[in-house]
Amino acid sequence: MPTPIHILNEMNRLDKQRRYPGIPPELLYCKPIKANSANELTNAVIKFIRLTGGQAERISVTGRVINSRRTYTDILGHRKQIGSVKYIPSAMTKGSADISATIQGKSVKIEIKWGHDRQSLAQARYQSEIEKAGGIYLIVHTFDEFYDWYRTTFPP
Repeated sequence: MPTPIHILNEMNRLDKQRRYPGIPPELLYCKPIKANSANELTNAVIKFIRLTGGQAERISVTGRVINSRRTYTDILGHRKQIGSVKYIPSAMTKGSADISATIQGKSVKIEIKWGHDRQSLAQARYQSEIEKAGGIYLIVHTFDEFYDWYRTTFPP
């Protein structure tokens, strides 16, 4: 019995063959999809949703750093730095999920948790808001867990 990640890799290979029909299948390279970190798991979930006809995108709620420092050399040859580094918080909703998706017409928000990572208070509030509005909120720790949920919630 193939594992869910093997199923995803096969779906990816078949999709690549469909998109590039003029290239012999043995010449098409498909980088193996893994789920061995939070980033890889996020990418695998997004890829699976897209390959099954859904829409999914990564949501980033981190702010940004503006570096206005400049280095110059004075007339004596000394290098000096002026200016500052400033952090600007994100305008996104605090606690937003890592993935926002639409699957078979349903709004699904997916929070990826890896290792000992746990849901924050802001994320719990966000989950409550999504569920009150009729959306689906899911916390995923492994690709197998996501795959089982998907197959149960959206049977073929």
